Amino acid sequence: MEKTEISFPKSCSSHGEEEKKDVFQELLLTLPKERNWDGTFLYLYQNFWCPSIAMKAVVSFQQHFEARDTDIILASTPKSGTTWLKALAFTIVNRTSYPLKDSPLLTTAPHELVPFTEFDLYFKSQCPNLEDYPTPRIFATHTPYASLPCSIKDSECRIVYVCRNPFDQLISHWHFTLKLRRENVEPLPLEEGFEMYCKGIHSFGPFWDHVLGFWKASLERPDKVLFLKYEDMKENIVSHAKRLAEFIGFPFSSEEEKQGVIEEISRLCSFESLKDLEVNKNGSRPSGAPNNAFFRKAEVGDWGNHLTPSMAKRMEKLIEEKLGGSGLSFKVSSQVQKDDRPCM
Repeated sequence: MEKTEISFPKSCSSHGEEEKKDVFQELLLTLPKERNWDGTFLYLYQNFWCPSIAMKAVVSFQQHFEARDTDIILASTPKSGTTWLKALAFTIVNRTSYPLKDSPLLTTAPHELVPFTEFDLYFKSQCPNLEDYPTPRIFATHTPYASLPCSIKDSECRIVYVCRNPFDQLISHWHFTLKLRRENVEPLPLEEGFEMYCKGIHSFGPFWDHVLGFWKASLERPDKVLFLKYEDMKENIVSHAKRLAEFIGFPFSSEEEKQGVIEEISRLCSFESLKDLEVNKNGSRPSGAPNNAFFRKAEVGDWGNHLTPSMAKRMEKLIEEKLGGSGLSFKVSSQVQKDDRPCM
C-alpha cells in the first residue's frame, strides 16, 4: 500500500482549524478501519494501525514538527519499556540540575516529564508551542520510523528505540488495553486479541514492521539510532544506562562511576521504585489512561502464564517468517515452561 499523504492548511487560526477538520474527516473516510481491543477504532494509515484517538495528532505531528539537532526522541511500540526509558533518559539528562533525592521523577509521572507526540503535544493542540522546552528537548513517540516527520530523519537529533519480545509485549498490551475499554464494551478474550495481533491489527502495529523499521535504521545510522532490548536492560541495567547516556550526549564521568551514580539512577528509575510512588498510583493521562495502568508486572516471561503452547508455536513461526534474515532476535523465556532461548 502506498504511503498516504495529506496536507493540512498551515494556519492555526479558527478558520484554519475548520479547514483542517474537514480535510481530516475526508482522510478518515478513505482509510480501512478495524475495531480495537478496547472497543474504539484503528485506522490503517501509512501501513500501520493508528488508534482513532491519536490519528489527528499523528498527522499534525508529521506536518508541523520541526526537529532540532539537540532533540532526543524516544520511540517504541506500546508496552515495551517506554515508561522506564523515559525515566532513565530524563534523569540522566537532568542529573546535574536536580540532586537525585529531589528528582522531579519523585513527584511527577514519567509521561509528564517526557511527553508523547501523539498523546500529549499534538493531542492537546494541533499547533503546540514547543519553543519554550529546555534543551535538549526529550519527546516520545509510538509512530513507526517510516512515518516520522522528515525533520527528525533529516536532522542530527538522536533516536532511542526500545523493543520487547513480542510474546510479553502482546500480553502487557492486552492487559493495558482491557483497563482502557469503555464501560459498555465486553472484555476482549485473549484468543481474539492474539488472532488480531498475528494479523498485525493492534495499536501502531504490525509489531514486526515497527521493530524492523527502527532496527534497519540503527544498522544504517548507528550514530543516530540506538536500538535497545527490554530483556537485555533487565539483565544489566547499569551497562545499558551507561550506554544510553553516552549515546544521547550525557556520558557519566569516571568520578560519577566511582561514586555509584549510575547504580543510583538505575534504582531510582526501576519498576519497583516508580510503582510505589504516589504520583504513579493516582491521576490519569490526557488520553484517559490511569497512571497506575502503566505499572503492572514488568516481568520477562509472563506470557507463559497466558499463551497456550500452540499459540507460542504460532508466534515463533510468525516472528521467524517476518524477521528471519534481518539479524534481529529476541530472548524469550517463559516462567511456566522454564524455557529460555533466542527466537528469530
